[in-house]
Amino acid sequence: MAAKRNEDSSLMDKIVNRIKGSGKDSPNQVDPAQKRMRFSIWYFVAALFMFFWFQSYTGVQQTEKISYSEFKQWAREGKVESLVVGPEHITGKLKAEDGKPARTFVTVRIEDPELVGQLEQKGIEFSGYVENKWLGTMVSWLLPLGLFVFVWFFLMKRISGGAQGVLSLSKARVKIYGEKDVKVTFADVAGIDEAKGELEEVVEFLKDPEKSQRLGGRIPKGVLLVGAPGTGKTLLARAVAGEAGVMFFSMSGSEFVEMIVGVGAARIRDLFKQAREHAPCIIFLDEMDALGKARGLNPMGGHDEREQTLNQLLVEMDGFDTRAGVIILAATNRPDILDPALLRPGRFDRHVAIDKPDIRGREAILKIHAKDVTLSSDVDLKKIAAMTPGFAGADLANLINEAALTAARRGADEVSMAHFQEAADRIMGGLEKRNRIMSQKEKEIVAYHESGHALVAMLLPGTDPVSKISIIPRGIGALGYTQQLPTEDRYLMTRDELLDRLQVLLGGRVAEEVIFGDISTGAQNDLQRASDIARTMVMEYGMSERLGLLTYTHSPQSRYLDLGLGSNEREYSERTAQDIDEEKSRIMDEAHQKVLLKLKNYRDSLEKLAKTLLEKETIDGDEVKQFAEEVRVRTSAAGEKP
Repeated sequence: MAAKRNEDSSLMDKIVNRIKGSGKDSPNQVDPAQKRMRFSIWYFVAALFMFFWFQSYTGVQQTEKISYSEFKQWAREGKVESLVVGPEHITGKLKAEDGKPARTFVTVRIEDPELVGQLEQKGIEFSGYVENKWLGTMVSWLLPLGLFVFVWFFLMKRISGGAQGVLSLSKARVKIYGEKDVKVTFADVAGIDEAKGELEEVVEFLKDPEKSQRLGGRIPKGVLLVGAPGTGKTLLARAVAGEAGVMFFSMSGSEFVEMIVGVGAARIRDLFKQAREHAPCIIFLDEMDALGKARGLNPMGGHDEREQTLNQLLVEMDGFDTRAGVIILAATNRPDILDPALLRPGRFDRHVAIDKPDIRGREAILKIHAKDVTLSSDVDLKKIAAMTPGFAGADLANLINEAALTAARRGADEVSMAHFQEAADRIMGGLEKRNRIMSQKEKEIVAYHESGHALVAMLLPGTDPVSKISIIPRGIGALGYTQQLPTEDRYLMTRDELLDRLQVLLGGRVAEEVIFGDISTGAQNDLQRASDIARTMVMEYGMSERLGLLTYTHSPQSRYLDLGLGSNEREYSERTAQDIDEEKSRIMDEAHQKVLLKLKNYRDSLEKLAKTLLEKETIDGDEVKQFAEEVRVRTSAAGEKP
């Protein structure tokens, strides 16, 4: 019996625990107090409909509508117990019969002078009332009006996004990060040591402003970060906030401009108001060119909303005191189009240029991004940095990610050097398209075309060494490519080096002439790039003896962003324009003749390289170096001058 009671007690405990588990103490149950009810207008409409339906249904069930003649008949027969006579209706109650409950009825009142006498004669109790029409009329007006107002507010809230509604358009939609929310520090920034050093001083201003003001100095109000896309401007600004341990207000320049006039200026005021309340802090304005474009550049003329927003920013930057500990950081890749009033001292006091990293900077950036990646023992980050000239920090981060994805796609346990090479080829040349069907004739043309580029590059000492040749289609229109990797970072190029590069670009086209006696459309991009080199030599670099030391272009484009923009106004005569055209043609013709002579003299080497390409599709590494060494030995033995 005791065992039985223990089993029953255990069973009851389980049941009780099961019931308790369904309450809010259950780990799988959400606390009802923490639930947010999602209200919908359709709930309100459904509830209103149910109320009217219930009222009409219950009224129909309890009150029977009859004709006036039937009411008079019931009154003569003495079936009516009591009546309530109104201005328009008569409501009555029948006597109970045979244990049945009393029924109520209603009928339309008709002018009947004999009605009162008949009711008194039969002894029927009756009374009257006067309807309150004012209350009904008011309800009939207020109910639809209240419903309309409710629907309007509900829709406005949905359309305008809740807290960012019509009434809050003037509020700055700023992203605010607390002192401990910004996890980025200067340790996460590499490859831009000079810019980092400039901003380390800004951190000192925020941490210890008295130190900088001890001798009468003034803390800079603003710092403008200028650089190409992907160089780390935003990362550097976040690192400043992380190092200083202050609040970080981040907004994009495009978030200030709206269709409604005055909203942008109001948001500027609200942003600076919040910054003053939370000082010391940092205001970061990304894509500053969207907000700070020079006034008067609007082709339609007039005083538009963007200029009004810019004017408010200028006023705010003049109005706040740097002793409050508010510093403005802004980032742009188009400093050439910013308003001069924005760039003067007293607003953006410091301009920090962030250039693309050199080979040592690229290696440091690769080390940071490769910390969480499982690397193979054959990976040499220094070699990867050497084969990625011109890559910005974002490009290098993408390279690491693509290599890791490639290794995972291949089922490898580690990321090897081959995966990095494949990722670099994919980023620089595009995705391989091995399934593209090409005829044998087209493959031969592409093979000789790429062999021409490579052979000319091997014959000229002033060009970058060839690292890879491929006839596998890549990207959108590339049927093959020849990869040259510089041995060091270059910031200047001589006239001879430009002419050598021009000859390399013409090598593919000339190889088709030498082998097939015909040309194809595959050299379109090569000719465009070669023409650009010839044009810049004549018009920008003053490398034409005929035209002298003059430039003939006025280009307002940013040196950080190659948009191909230039002035449509020509500042030279028609005769000079003819001389420019003739000089460009002369440079191209001379380069063409030199390349034609080289490839005719080395036709056997050209055919050997092309046949190897047709067989293997891709040549790289030691095989390319060996072929280049054979060409160099042959050139030295013949005593030929490139």
